[in-house]
Amino acid sequence: MSPSTVFAAAYRETAVRMLAAGCPYADWAAQGRHFLQFDPAGDGRAVEVLGDLATAERVAILVPGVDTTLADFDRGLGGVPRRAPGVQARNLYAALSKRDPRTAVVAWLGYDPPEGVGVAAATEGRARDGAAALTAFVRDVVRQRPGAAVTLIGHSYGSIVAGLAAQRLPEVGDVVTLGAPGIGVDHADALGGARVWSALAPTDWIRRIPQVRVLGLGLGRRPSSAGFGGRNLPTDGVAGHDFYLVPGSSTLRAVGDIVLSGGPRHEGPGHVS
Repeated sequence: MSPSTVFAAAYRETAVRMLAAGCPYADWAAQGRHFLQFDPAGDGRAVEVLGDLATAERVAILVPGVDTTLADFDRGLGGVPRRAPGVQARNLYAALSKRDPRTAVVAWLGYDPPEGVGVAAATEGRARDGAAALTAFVRDVVRQRPGAAVTLIGHSYGSIVAGLAAQRLPEVGDVVTLGAPGIGVDHADALGGARVWSALAPTDWIRRIPQVRVLGLGLGRRPSSAGFGGRNLPTDGVAGHDFYLVPGSSTLRAVGDIVLSGGPRHEGPGHVS
């Protein structure tokens, strides 16, 4: 089957489950939004696609962090829309599609992020489970779109998920971290050749988290730290931890540049500012 047929069938099957789940998920399906995964059990799962994944030459996958649940997928934690992965993905897609319509953005809540600031949020257990699921998802996408350039974008704890997955995904050209407490490794070279980019605003509270890992506790070195081997992104206009992908921020523009550059395996439009 063609990629278009495969994805269209998956969208239809997921829409049926969303319609059966009632509001607000039935409304999302009725609006014609495209989801590859949906599970309302527990804290929930959802994977939404913006753009034509079947023909996209560049695919950006956004991985959210701590306290993200299905209930907050669109409204955001505490009812703050800029915290919502669905909103962040739409902001990124709006910026990208104006510059190159052959892009797709995926809001990937395909794992169970930790809650609050407890032990789970200070260890990599949930991230490792998430990385396994993300790895499988990316491989499924690449199987349908083998020529597409893939960029993983992790926000907060989602950066660890993205980093751990990238170690097993040579298809990933770039890993972008936004407000990252860590990335699962202590040097960029451990990510299998993917370029690492980091945005960490001066006012981001993540800076207060110690860069340690002792007996499994702690999240290790931040990708923004000196000697890690990553490249820092501009954060002008970023007021704090949840502002990286708001319209007009310098970080949003820079992330778009990275996605459109196609990664180290391709030459294409885009310049990281």
